[in-house]
Amino acid sequence: MRNAPTILHLDMDAFFASAEQASKPSLRGKAVVVGGLGMRGVVATASYEARVFGVHSAMPMAQARRLAPNAAYLVPRFGLYREISDQVMGLLRTLSPLVEPLSLDEAFVDLEAGGTAWDDASARLAGAKLRADIRAVTGLTGSVGLAASKMLAKIASEQAKPDGLVVIEPGTERALLGPMPVRTLPGVGPATGDHLRRGGITTVDEIAEAGEDELVRLLGKAHGHALYAMALARDERPVVAERETKSVSVEDTYDVDIHDRVRVGLEVQRLADRCVQRLRGAGLSGRTIVLKVRRYDFSTLTRSETLRGPTDDPAVVREAAGRLLEAVDTTGGVRLLGVGVSGLADYTQEDLFAQARAQARAAEEETAAQEHPDEAAAEDPAAEQVTAAERRWPAGHDVHHAEYGHGWVQGSGLGRVTVRFETPDSQPGRVRTFRTDDAALEPADPLPLVRRRPEDSSGVCAGTPGRA
Repeated sequence: MRNAPTILHLDMDAFFASAEQASKPSLRGKAVVVGGLGMRGVVATASYEARVFGVHSAMPMAQARRLAPNAAYLVPRFGLYREISDQVMGLLRTLSPLVEPLSLDEAFVDLEAGGTAWDDASARLAGAKLRADIRAVTGLTGSVGLAASKMLAKIASEQAKPDGLVVIEPGTERALLGPMPVRTLPGVGPATGDHLRRGGITTVDEIAEAGEDELVRLLGKAHGHALYAMALARDERPVVAERETKSVSVEDTYDVDIHDRVRVGLEVQRLADRCVQRLRGAGLSGRTIVLKVRRYDFSTLTRSETLRGPTDDPAVVREAAGRLLEAVDTTGGVRLLGVGVSGLADYTQEDLFAQARAQARAAEEETAAQEHPDEAAAEDPAAEQVTAAERRWPAGHDVHHAEYGHGWVQGSGLGRVTVRFETPDSQPGRVRTFRTDDAALEPADPLPLVRRRPEDSSGVCAGTPGRA
């Protein structure tokens, strides 16, 4: 292990919920829960105000509503979260070329590899500056842990929450870890924790005292050896730069099982388009199209088709996903659908035959619709479904009204949608209610959480600590 705390772990504080509070002035300082809002939904993130009531991530949403009935419950806006995550990861890469993202809101950084830190003082300076830069660029807060290993840096960032910085100085690790519960160590989940507890082991010190042989007997060779090493604060894992993406996929879980075959087909087409958007956003293409279907009885089917070459054409992906769906029986109902692309490449070799077929079919449909517009609307059962899908108003999502400007959906139902009109840099706004088909109301893109000045167009604060 190192002799300086030059491995940094960043964990954004209640990331999704904090982003929602920053964009919605009326929710600041209030309980906010982000996740799936249906009967099968789970909590993705809860604000610290909601955690006071016992709400936490991965909790069933129905249980969260019982614990905190007055909280604001919002549907995730992953596009906004990814945009903020990209800004944060950009700040991390100014510190070092070795950045290992773990999720949208969490990453390890090797400060020594970037020449940003080499001792305790320079590491603290880098961590403090990072926290200030994150707040300036995103308006959000993150907690930073600094230590000589990845395991300890992550433990330090957990101790720093919320909005803090903790440094574990080399030489103090064993004393710090000793009294901590076994669940503190990576890889010790509920099942392993219960297994150790039945063996009379509840703290990290007791793991070390039990000895390696006893841990191997209890947990098996690989897990036993690894856990004993961690209890002794041994962790030689390097920070590994971002790994190559192997697949891109999107999926949706539905509050009520979908039985209508036309609706299932429309959902697959919509998911295919979202998947291609994500694929193109990453500058990638792929050869293998994958369809995932979870049926009413929780059985999950996966079907795939490999094209002649990589593609990022939405028409090609939609057509392939549609062919895969034809081979799946959905008559009993569908609770989850997903579309993915694997076999990724950074170039496109289009499937010309599939693309030509899709384009020809689209041209024929357009010609028919122009010649017989009334008949097309009446005979196409998908038209009404598409119109209905376009007028969905998920709670928390952005909208724009021709008269009142930018706002967000507080809720909808019974043909009405309630909107609060405010922006990240405004005062809490007024609430108004409209018909769900109001032509003046349209979905909108999220607004930046921090107003940009011309000199801040790079999105990264200048200056990094350097060796004197």
